[in-house]
Amino acid sequence: MGTMGSSSKPLSRFWEWGRNIVCVGRNYAEHAKEMGSAPPAEPLLFLKPSSAYVREGAPIVRPYYCRALHHEVELGVVVGRGARAVPRDAAMQHVAGYALCLDMTARDTQDECKRKGLPWTLAKGFGTSCAVSDFVPKEQIPDPHKLQIWLKVNGKMRQEGDTSSMIFSIPYLISYISHIFPLEEGDLILTGSPKGVGAVEVDDEIEAGIRDVVSVRFKVAQEAPESKI
Repeated sequence: MGTMGSSSKPLSRFWEWGRNIVCVGRNYAEHAKEMGSAPPAEPLLFLKPSSAYVREGAPIVRPYYCRALHHEVELGVVVGRGARAVPRDAAMQHVAGYALCLDMTARDTQDECKRKGLPWTLAKGFGTSCAVSDFVPKEQIPDPHKLQIWLKVNGKMRQEGDTSSMIFSIPYLISYISHIFPLEEGDLILTGSPKGVGAVEVDDEIEAGIRDVVSVRFKVAQEAPESKI
């Protein structure tokens, strides 16, 4: 499968043309606990628009309506070929590779949405809310369920977790999602965050990585006041 998809688009640049970003909430029991929730009985899904992507070299921008921007480090799964109602035992055949991802969350906005029973779009889908690393071909990660992922803010460790602690495995997630809506080549699945999520401020530096496989650095900036409606 490598870095080329069937459409001849380079999967190494999935963020430029992939259509769907499917996120899995509370997929680590300790994270669910710190969010005041019980572990889910089935995957909790939400979406980000493809315009949420941001790459190293550009800042993560806190939106004008947010006062509590939180980091959530996650393993991302890049889909290599279309998947519709895929059985669990065939799901990994649809994986092209992986990426280190940051699910940036406007936590105060999310809390307000929860109180009002509203969708999480404002909290999870703003521009730069999905920071991604370079693409990692699946051949470089023989077992994605035995990976250490970590995140530091200004050099201080905030999150350390192991993908072996995921509640729902990658094959389960691919199968589950593909039975709801088709997955397409270049789509990204964010598999959930371990415990330790927390706030970042303007000018903070976020560094995160998958073991010694790949890492990223991002600065935090503030959206200009004139962006407000």
